[in-house]
This record gives sequence, C-alpha cells and structure tokens, in this order.
Amino acid sequence: MNPDGRDAARPLRVAMVCPYSLSRPGGVQGQAVGLSRTLVQRGHQVTLFAPVDDPGDRPSDIETVATGRSVSLPANGSLAPVSLSPRAARSALRRVQEGRFDVAHLHEPFTPGVSYALLTARRVPVLAGTFHRSGSSPLYRAFRPLVTRLADRLAVRCAVSEAARETASAALGGRYEVLFNGIDVERYRAARPWRTRAPTVLFLGRHEERKGLHVLLEAFAGEPARRGAVLWIAGDGPRTGSLRQATPPSDQVEWLGVLSEDEKVRRLAGADVLCAPSLGGESFGMVLLEAMAARTAVVASDIPGYRDALGGCGWLVPPGDPDALGAALAGALSGSGPREEDRHRRLEEGSARAEQWSMARLAARYEEVYREAMAAGVGGVHGRA
Repeated sequence: MNPDGRDAARPLRVAMVCPYSLSRPGGVQGQAVGLSRTLVQRGHQVTLFAPVDDPGDRPSDIETVATGRSVSLPANGSLAPVSLSPRAARSALRRVQEGRFDVAHLHEPFTPGVSYALLTARRVPVLAGTFHRSGSSPLYRAFRPLVTRLADRLAVRCAVSEAARETASAALGGRYEVLFNGIDVERYRAARPWRTRAPTVLFLGRHEERKGLHVLLEAFAGEPARRGAVLWIAGDGPRTGSLRQATPPSDQVEWLGVLSEDEKVRRLAGADVLCAPSLGGESFGMVLLEAMAARTAVVASDIPGYRDALGGCGWLVPPGDPDALGAALAGALSGSGPREEDRHRRLEEGSARAEQWSMARLAARYEEVYREAMAAGVGGVHGRA
C-alpha cells in the first residue's frame, strides 16, 4: 500500500454500468459517475455505460458509452429512466467483451438494460453488483427463479445500506457487504454559498407522492412562514403542476425547477436547512450527507435510510406529519441561546460524519472489492456476512 492509501497493484480496467439515464439527476447515476471519476483519479481506467438522452449530458472527464435513450418505467413509487433497446444492449455487450476489462460493476443489476446482457452472456469480465433499492420489487417477485439464478453470476454483492441489503437478501438470498454511498466532501465544503435574504429551507427531489413535498408545503405554511423563512423548491415531477397551483410562487416560496449540479451544490451550501420529507422507499439519504458536508442543518422523515445516514446529527420527524415537520423546521432554523447551541453542535457533528462517507474512501474499498472478486472468479463468492 502506498503512503497516499492507493493500492500498489496494477491499475484496473473497470466497466461501470449504470441502468438509469445520465440526463436525469438521480442517486444511482450520481454514484456511478462519482465513483468512476474518483477511480480514474486514483489511476484506474474506467468506461461508464449508461443511457443518455442528450449527448451534452455525458461527463466530459469520463469515457462514456451511451446505451440508448431512456423511457420511464414505474419503479419503487417513482419513474425510472431506463433503456429498453436490445440493439443498444448488444452493442454495449460487445464493447465490454472486446474491452479487456478486469471487472464489470453493475449498479442495480436487475434493472432492464445492459446488466441483463452481461448476466446472461459468456466471455464477460468478473461481475460485481451493487444494490441500491429499498422496498419490495414486483420484478423480483415475478421473476424470482430467474433473477436468483442470474445472481449467482455475481462474484461479489454489495449494498449501499442495511435497508438495501434487506431488500436484496429477501428477494435473492445470498450474502452482501454493506458499504455506503459516497460524496465529494471537499466540493461541498469549498462551494460558494448561494446568496439568501432570509432563513432558508431547501427541498431537493422529484415531485412525486413518496418524496413528501406536499407534506413540506403544508408544514412550511405554519410556523416557518410566520417567522419569515423562505422555501426553495428544486426539481420537478408529475405533481409539480398541482402543487405549484396550490402553493404559487411568492416572496416566501420559490419554485426553482431542475438545477444544474453546480447550482445544486451552491444552493445546498447557502440554505440554512435541507428538508427531506419522504414518506418511505429511500434506501439511503444521499442528499442528507451532501447537506452535512456543506454544513447545512437537516430535517428529515424518520425512515430507516435517512436514520442511518443522519446518525443523530439532524432532526427526524414521523413521515407524513406536517405539524411535527413544521416544529422541527422552526427548531433547525437559526435561533438564539440553547436552540442555537444545539444547532451548532449538530452542524459540527454532521460535518464530521459526512467525512466518513467520502467518495475517496468508497473508491478505495471498491478497489479491494474488485480484486477480491477477480481472485474468487465468477460465482465464487457472494459478499461477506
């Protein structure tokens, strides 16, 4: 091992497979891109395979193979932007087979697309799988014998959280190593905060039922609004129109639309509080860790994925309870005396906790996972207990 923590063994060639379109912001996409970028920085050769709807959405610093355009399929209370093109999957499979890769890393291995081609083909690299999903899956139930058999092709199985491990284990059996989702800690700490004019709450997420934006809007209309706070609402989705009609733009409620990655980071650094009012179905609170890295207070629903991410460094409330959410938001906004001391303590603890989830640490662990998988061979291991 070198002094900088890098593995002294030869660089690896990694095919990073993301099933979701890079043209749509999302947690899995962010992890696949961020991990690819960090592995490249650590001296490895990475090619990212993912659907792309606009050529301009390809990361400029990562070799990327587009695996078709996406269509939206219902998944886990949301809409998953996946490619269903057999032609694109066959083309990507050939690229992997001819690319002399050491390992193919499949994110959400049983999402339609390139992963299935790799799981069913011969002459493929060692396969590593990372499971992100939390909650039941109709696909797992409908095709359990098939996916259970195909899962044996994975030389190693990882999960991003205990909730994701439980979901995958219940559906597929086997053993999993629970890792985490990584964040670029330094980027958030160094961000130039977006200017604010009042205590500000930020919502980042898709506007759909399970994300709980409707609960936040009801909660914000109470004590936070009476205290003169401002609510930033980022993202879009199937409920944007109806929610915006019920709560139109005003001096206190700003509808921002979909943000660029740079603006997202700056808004997170500028807001006083990030609010994540999801009703369920979240395997891990990625955006919560990003907020903590930016030294922004977090108020979130008390669901397993968020509870694991926060680790006591924020405010948790029962999901779907606007009164409790409003009270927590008021407590998390800047105050004085004991309230401000409590807020400062949580910010300090949150910043330290975010460091534990750095993308650099995650990439270093995946290097070890890849080498373990290569040593074991296809079907040789199923992760650690």
